[in-house]
Amino acid sequence: MPAIVGLIHELAAFEKLSHLCEVSADSLAPHLFGHPSGDRPMAECVVGEVGGEVVAFALFFTNFSTFLAKPGLYLEDLYVQPAHRGTGLGKLLLEHLGRLAADRGCGRFEWCVLDWNERAIRFYEGMGATTMPDWRLCRISGERLAAFAKT
Repeated sequence: MPAIVGLIHELAAFEKLSHLCEVSADSLAPHLFGHPSGDRPMAECVVGEVGGEVVAFALFFTNFSTFLAKPGLYLEDLYVQPAHRGTGLGKLLLEHLGRLAADRGCGRFEWCVLDWNERAIRFYEGMGATTMPDWRLCRISGERLAAFAKT
């Protein structure tokens, strides 16, 4: 858990979003491993190691496609430390998740990419992914979510 949380903080810094990063091992663990009360995990995570050190992670969860009437696998975050980019580690993680999605009978494997991250966009498209330029991510979070929930 400490290695994954450390990488999440590195990802937040890379995306210039450290001010929004509140994750800790204690706050993340119940969502990856389930609650003691028996609640199922909300997300899963795979890691990439080099020399016994965790240097990459992919955090994902199951979503659902109403059009396909099938579950999907949604990649929330993929991060590889800069020193290990270009080594094929990110590709291995994505391929693993693609196989996992197929094995689970998913109709889709999808994720978002920041529009300024041209290197990632080229990488994903080179692996066969299609960018969806007509779609925009919508989000309500924090205080706005609390206020929205009261309406």
